Amino acid sequence: MLVIASVLWLRTGYVLSTVSSENMTPTYAVGDRIVAERVDGDEVRRGDVVLYAAPERYPGGVTVMQRVIGVGGDRVVCCENAGTARERITIDGKPLSESYVQDGVADGMHRPYDVAVPEGRLFLLGDHRVNSRDSRFFADDHGGTVPVGAVVGRVTDSSVMPLLLAGAALLGLLLALVGIVFGFAARNVRKRPAQLVLWPEHL
Repeated sequence: MLVIASVLWLRTGYVLSTVSSENMTPTYAVGDRIVAERVDGDEVRRGDVVLYAAPERYPGGVTVMQRVIGVGGDRVVCCENAGTARERITIDGKPLSESYVQDGVADGMHRPYDVAVPEGRLFLLGDHRVNSRDSRFFADDHGGTVPVGAVVGRVTDSSVMPLLLAGAALLGLLLALVGIVFGFAARNVRKRPAQLVLWPEHL
């Protein structure tokens, strides 16, 4: 039972995947293994990297990894100081510091946008702004935002919990094997014929 519970906990609590696109470089490179914790979309915050599904935009059952830039109620505008080294996206009029973007490029499309993120939706961008098909490409659909319900998981840089869960699963497997061995041993003992014991007075 322990091994089953551990495996189910690992499988239902986390998503293990491999990066297959360059849209999140330099933060994540193609081939990187990632761990995403399954969370409700309402729990994610600006700056979180999430996995989400949007089959109407990305057919074929693919799961997309992008960064949350705006949440419900935010106004996302591109860009302040456009075309300069000080180019910045603004959130509610405040410049967004993005040390994670590829080559320091905050835009990459040279096409301004001004999005009021509806409640219950998220505005998402890739870290490689020149090479990411993200919310900017779907402006006609709720400003490019996606519903929070599309979120599959939040990518975590910590692999401690999945490793602990994997360890628990291995421990559970070991205990299950020990239980099986003892079960067979007990079964064999029960199958042995009863031996006649003669007490001295019967001799």
